[in-house]
Amino acid sequence: MAKIALPINGFLKPYRRLADWLASRMPKALFTRALIIIIAPMVLLQSVVAYVFMERHWQLVTRRLSAAVVRDIGSVIDVMELSKQHQLANDVIKIAGERMGLDIEILPAGPLPTAGVRPFFSILDSALSDEIDNIIKRPYWIDTVGSSDLIEIRVQLDWGILRVLTQRSQAYASNTHIFILWMVGTSLVLLLVAILFLRNQIKPVLQLAEAAESFGKGREIDYRPRGAKEVRQAGMAFLEMKRRIERALEQRTTMLNGVSHDLRTILTRFRLSLEMTEESPELEALKKDVDEMSRMLEGYLAFARGDVAEPAEPVSVRALLAELKADGERQGHPTTIDVSGDPVVIIRRDAIKRCLVNLVNNAVRHGDKIALSAVLDGRWLLFHIDDDGPGIPASRREDVFKPFVRLDEARNVDEGGSGLGLSIARDIVRTHGGDVVLVDSPMGGLRATVRIPV
Repeated sequence: MAKIALPINGFLKPYRRLADWLASRMPKALFTRALIIIIAPMVLLQSVVAYVFMERHWQLVTRRLSAAVVRDIGSVIDVMELSKQHQLANDVIKIAGERMGLDIEILPAGPLPTAGVRPFFSILDSALSDEIDNIIKRPYWIDTVGSSDLIEIRVQLDWGILRVLTQRSQAYASNTHIFILWMVGTSLVLLLVAILFLRNQIKPVLQLAEAAESFGKGREIDYRPRGAKEVRQAGMAFLEMKRRIERALEQRTTMLNGVSHDLRTILTRFRLSLEMTEESPELEALKKDVDEMSRMLEGYLAFARGDVAEPAEPVSVRALLAELKADGERQGHPTTIDVSGDPVVIIRRDAIKRCLVNLVNNAVRHGDKIALSAVLDGRWLLFHIDDDGPGIPASRREDVFKPFVRLDEARNVDEGGSGLGLSIARDIVRTHGGDVVLVDSPMGGLRATVRIPV
């Protein structure tokens, strides 16, 4: 028997679209989602309870009350029909008023008023109409909307029209609003308690997120785990991770300081030996090699060390760019700066300056004019370093951030250096939680954009 392949994917596609649409409309904040988890079942439960109450209890009580009123009216009509005596009819009207709470009046014979539009959601109209049809079985007219406290019923008799006024509460369950008020009131109290409780539960999560973000930006943090057990576990894991990272950085820095000291001692011996050696072309070449080794060593140690010990502090962006402008002009290159206002941000000043100096030196090496600008865009601080040099091909712009990579065509990055300038710059910015990208400059050369969260 051949199997029939069902188009499951096509069948589920509308449901997936609905799920995607709902996911896009759902709130993203944990507090709002948790609040919905509490509110949605509460609203659903109360809706079901209210529906059952309205459809069962309220409607049943209203029908029974309406039936009692209609039976009283029917009894009055039956007595009047049997007596055929004016005095007895008056006595019946008096007894109905005293015993049954019915205000009865005999109107002259004539047509009944035109029936009005029945309210769509009126249980009372429906109950009274059904009971009159079943018990009295005579032409009638009712008015339940003319007065808020009274109900008027007119029944056409053979010798006149019986007009009855009665209290709405006699035929209608009028205490339903008390149930609704209690339900809504308790819901609001529970909702207030839930909001206060959730705020206390969400606050430790937000504090953990702020601590992680500050640590990612290289700032000092003062965080203690609080809240629920799971949140405290996450906080303790974060602090342990922080301690391991700091310990690893400290060990790396200590090791590199030792390596730096040892290698510098050996290079110093080389220099002293070369100084004491008789001058020759080979000696000059050896001196250049030693100088090159020294520069490469300093560049490598600077790249690996990364200025991790510097604390973050408030820094004036305009003042920082003014120092870079002075450095560029000192090297004989016209430099301009453009800063909107005088923004002050919390960063590791020396590290960021070192990053920008590397980028400016790279621009100075390959361009004639330099333009520096800074923009504070919401949560991000953007530095732009533009030059009018030959630029870098788009396909090679990521390669220049790799350590010791040097381009030979079009633009020789870090010419005369070790090929670590851009690597150090990106490493510093990424320790702040940002990044460095290279794009085409409006000046025709290259633009280096530093993006730092603040």
